[in-house]
Amino acid sequence: MAEIVNVAVDAMGGDNAPAQVVKGAVEAINEDKRVKVFLVGRESAVKEELQKYTYDASQLEIVHAEEVIETAEPPVMAIRRKKDSSIVKSMYMVRDGVCDAFVSAGSTGAVLVGGQVIVGRIKGVERPPLAPLIPTEKGVSLLLDCGANVDARPSHLLQFAKMGSVYMESVMGVKNPRVGIVNIGAEEEKGNALVKETYPLLKNCPEINFIGSVEARDIPAGAADVIVCEAFVGNVILKLYEGVGATLIKKVKSGMMASLRSKIGALLVKPALKKTLKTFDTEEYGGAPLLGLTGLVVKTHGSSKAVEIKNSILQCIAFKEQKINEKIKEKIILEN
Repeated sequence: MAEIVNVAVDAMGGDNAPAQVVKGAVEAINEDKRVKVFLVGRESAVKEELQKYTYDASQLEIVHAEEVIETAEPPVMAIRRKKDSSIVKSMYMVRDGVCDAFVSAGSTGAVLVGGQVIVGRIKGVERPPLAPLIPTEKGVSLLLDCGANVDARPSHLLQFAKMGSVYMESVMGVKNPRVGIVNIGAEEEKGNALVKETYPLLKNCPEINFIGSVEARDIPAGAADVIVCEAFVGNVILKLYEGVGATLIKKVKSGMMASLRSKIGALLVKPALKKTLKTFDTEEYGGAPLLGLTGLVVKTHGSSKAVEIKNSILQCIAFKEQKINEKIKEKIILEN
């Protein structure tokens, strides 16, 4: 029998909590028997939502946490003061080995601070990056960092490349993943000071398959499997990606409803189009793991609906089964 993966879920985090979080948790355990969810938050609110669903009670447990860390709160202060919050309690469950992973749609700042301060970094990891999967023409690419380290150094980006390569190979099954650094041109001499200093480190690293610079317009085409940048650039890419994707979907839908002829055509292409558009929906790929911690922490969008919560929980199974942390440790030890 497969080993059970225990996942703490922030029931109070995000714009749609607790309703969509609870729904996503139930969908996850109903889909996969290998996972047990600990819903951490206000017990009465969680129980009220759970009454709507049928599920295996042995796969779900409620852990009461009275406090909630709001998005606007200063993260460091919130982590220190709100010990009975869903985020802090969940982090301690991961640190103490009660849970293998933590999923939250709550305050990004609090999740990042709590991940480093409470869960802790793997020895040798300088900065843990947030690493979301983004859809491309060829499948998916891993973008790191997208929000954790705005002021990164070349050595940080080198570690991002190594950790990202481990993730793509082990979790996504991409053999010898191609690593690219985000740049404003393909030429090696282009870029800002950070890119120019990082480029030779990546080029001379035998542990990764570095293919050179990647321009933003080439990312959706799947130019690289692992896309490395500091968090300011990564976050801009991610948000623009999501915004353009949502706009295009709206435009396609409105175009199809423009006339009787287009409506008839829409009926014919609807099944194929729906399937294609689904592959470009970021919700289908779960949240962004904070790589390089001693336990798994996954941050999902603040606006996450049940499907993204569900997929974020299920991605924790592959993370544990493929022993990602152990493989990252090996990579970092080699470097030192």
